[in-house]
Amino acid sequence: MLYIVSTPIGNLEDITYRAVRILKEVDSIACEDTRTSGVLLNRYEIKKPLISFHSHSCQGKVDKLIEQMKGGATMALISDAGTPGISDPGYILIKEAIMAGIEVVPVPGATAFTTALVGSGMQMNHFLYLGFMPVKKGRMTLFKSIVERRESKSGWETVVVYESVHRIVKTLKEIGQYFGEDHYLVVGRELTKKFEEFKRGSASEIADYFENTPGKLKGEFVICF
Repeated sequence: MLYIVSTPIGNLEDITYRAVRILKEVDSIACEDTRTSGVLLNRYEIKKPLISFHSHSCQGKVDKLIEQMKGGATMALISDAGTPGISDPGYILIKEAIMAGIEVVPVPGATAFTTALVGSGMQMNHFLYLGFMPVKKGRMTLFKSIVERRESKSGWETVVVYESVHRIVKTLKEIGQYFGEDHYLVVGRELTKKFEEFKRGSASEIADYFENTPGKLKGEFVICF
């Protein structure tokens, strides 16, 4: 059996009773970074064998984990932060487990994009989540497709994307380029942590803010526009 266990995106208190119980009961825990996950597990006195599973794990590692579960072992899959499979390599193991006939049980919890969306005050009934923006190839195509999507729809939907500290300013400027410098957007950073911040305003205003405040360029960002 494979449990897909959501973990906190920042504040370690954002974990469910059920998630803690399951992490204490399974035979092993597959995680992206054993050191990062170790901080959370130590907080809740969870002592289980940790198996490294990340974006560079080979197919052989996947096959090994599948064989363990087919043999009767129970395993929890966690990510460094948030819900496994959402913009992280966990979906590979989940897909293979389902194909192998292994029971997959989701244990819901925190995700950064929903946290940012509900805190944005923007349209939430309909939204388009796109994960991380392409690093190089495909950025222009993606922006153009969003413009065309909006032009073809009578309604409006909020677009939600992740961005890294290295490209946040570039992406904000590109949003201004494709949707207008006055286009309203919201950026969430340090979500659920002590210095959580939501910046609301036009694309040009928010781009200038982060470009001129390098001390704010930390961690990962969620953009709602």
